[in-house]
Amino acid sequence: MITFHFEDTKFEFKRKVLTRKWLKLVAESEIRRVGDIAVIFCSDNYILDVNRRYLEHDYFTDIITFDYCEGDRLSGDLFISVDTVRENSVEYGTDFDEELDRVIVHGVLHLIGYDDHTEEETAQMRAKENYYLSLKELL
Repeated sequence: MITFHFEDTKFEFKRKVLTRKWLKLVAESEIRRVGDIAVIFCSDNYILDVNRRYLEHDYFTDIITFDYCEGDRLSGDLFISVDTVRENSVEYGTDFDEELDRVIVHGVLHLIGYDDHTEEETAQMRAKENYYLSLKELL
């Protein structure tokens, strides 16, 4: 089950049903099943605290993914800073909802097993993001 939570933000997410359907399609396309995925929308300060506390990183980021997957069942926590996503949408000249969807699917792709530590991995991740963003348009 995909659930949505809010920490230290007044952000409201109104596309829950469509996003659940879309992420299930992403999982099935990658031969996976949706387990328990929590999408936690939060502030920059909240995600910074998570980054410091659990990863010992002292910087802001748009998403932190905690992977609890077992076998082909996708489970995890996706902490998403709405503040950073908003800033990135301005910086990259994209629509906020599109940037948010990109970050959400990025987190799910991490749960599936994709990484972005090298240039090659980053290119593959971006291609997958673009592909799944285009599929969402068809729903």
